[in-house]
Amino acid sequence: MGRRKNSQTSTSLNNTQHQATKVCFDDDDEEENINLDDSIVATEKAIAMDDVTMSDPNAPFVDGGDDDKTSADYYFDSYSHFGIHEEMLKDAVRTKTYQNVIFQNKFLFKDKVVLDVGAGTGILSLFCAKAGAAHVYAVECSHIANMAKEIVESNGFSNVITVMKGKIEDIELPVAKVDIIISEWMGYFLLFENMLNSVLYARDKWLVNDGIVLPDKASLYLTAIEDAEYKEDKIEFWNNVYGFDMTCIKKQAMGEPLVDTVDQNQIVTNCQLLKTMDISKMVSGDTSFTVPFKLVAERDDYIHAFVAYFDVSFTKCHKLMGFSTGPRSRATHWKQTVLYLEDVLTICQGEALIGSMTVAPNKKNPRDIDITIKYSLNGRRCVASRTQHYKMR
Repeated sequence: MGRRKNSQTSTSLNNTQHQATKVCFDDDDEEENINLDDSIVATEKAIAMDDVTMSDPNAPFVDGGDDDKTSADYYFDSYSHFGIHEEMLKDAVRTKTYQNVIFQNKFLFKDKVVLDVGAGTGILSLFCAKAGAAHVYAVECSHIANMAKEIVESNGFSNVITVMKGKIEDIELPVAKVDIIISEWMGYFLLFENMLNSVLYARDKWLVNDGIVLPDKASLYLTAIEDAEYKEDKIEFWNNVYGFDMTCIKKQAMGEPLVDTVDQNQIVTNCQLLKTMDISKMVSGDTSFTVPFKLVAERDDYIHAFVAYFDVSFTKCHKLMGFSTGPRSRATHWKQTVLYLEDVLTICQGEALIGSMTVAPNKKNPRDIDITIKYSLNGRRCVASRTQHYKMR
């Protein structure tokens, strides 16, 4: 699963241009060579010093004592580092929505027992405690749970919040039932990392019959975009790399969805709802599905990629609340998911790109996602039909 680093310029048939800032470098060989020599010497010295430090068995290792962790542990413990939590906490769309849902609907939480699945730093548990919850059980499987315990203590909520380290499927709560389950389980493309199944497990095991799951609705959408320049830079680049054919990598790059923020001006078609999930009623098998789509062009343009995004809703609130991760909404850390096409489609206003999308957890690693898209276009300027396979990993 790739990530785009810079915005790109793209041009459509109707001369719509999306401008991007470019960095220019002045050529001054003599001055650059002098500085480069000094830089190389300094860099070599720095590397040598680093080598000494790294080889010193007595050198401090500022990591929290996890030097015995193997690569097999990494995936499940990738949330141990504070950096990923910083990114999510600073995502104001995400965090403020949860805060508003809780603080503006205190009647839901007053004197209730709450289960926070995948609690991270404990921010949602703190919101719930402050809103008047009788008790909150914050379950987190990564080592950030140790920090969450300190955070709870530092903020004076130790008597209300119990942090439990472990997978939700492995731990046992000290209560038979909870009134509310709250979780920020959504991944890229909504379902990447498959944390939703953990929420469903907790719901089936601990939620009272009339209990509440927050959020309780999630919807996946699809649209199509023009993205000529970036596709050239990311995909077509492998056709000729310093005179060598590296198209074997191109095939791999084509099948790996890209997580990035898409400029709304790149959107060529309507945005279609693919799937809505009711978290309070669905079963784990519902995360595998095949759905049809029909995307109608809103202008004459080229299509280089599909773009998927999601919305989440909290329908049990006093008034409907939620947020969207779409390209026409305020940016979030989820961004959007771009799936490049092997074809470059020329489409005219009013023409329809029809097809179907199949989504399923990967059989070897269910936290990854396999996506298959079948599409066809029978237009005035372009006729195409193809099936493409993607893997989010």
